[in-house]
Amino acid sequence: MTELAREYGEGLYALCAEENLTDEVLQQLQELRAVFRAEPDFIRLLSNMSLPKQERVEILDHALRGQVHPYLLNFLKILCERGALHSFEGCEDAYRENYNRDHAVVEATVTTSGPLSKDQRDKLMQRLREMTGKTVHLSEKTDPALIGGVLLEMNGQRYDNTVRHRLEEIRRAMAGEP
Repeated sequence: MTELAREYGEGLYALCAEENLTDEVLQQLQELRAVFRAEPDFIRLLSNMSLPKQERVEILDHALRGQVHPYLLNFLKILCERGALHSFEGCEDAYRENYNRDHAVVEATVTTSGPLSKDQRDKLMQRLREMTGKTVHLSEKTDPALIGGVLLEMNGQRYDNTVRHRLEEIRRAMAGEP
């Protein structure tokens, strides 16, 4: 994340926190991130410096007015005016980090060889809540190459309890590798 993205994302968060809008704006930021990823041509259009700045801002205003909170729309207009829409995802990351810190939320990603059952997911969520003392937002991924077990990424840490990892440890031990 760039310094610009961190500064802008934190600024938007501070404004929203003062107005008690953090939940609403976070949801809208996440929805916009998905839309912008699905429609990269829209961001390219708004980043095209051959179009006058006012025209780019008007396109953004026309597309999003009434769809997002006015603070968020104005934030996007500022990014557009400054030619910084490419930093939007970093801004959303910075906003979310501040939100998670203030709301005692931790994000975790679990990767398994197949989808978790409801019971497995519930048990994992309960264990993670006990470990962290926080609300857990869990993302799930599948990777058949893992064979079995669980790969968990949380708070910058990686917990690898997969069959593939254990087999690799056995191979290294047999080869005398550290």
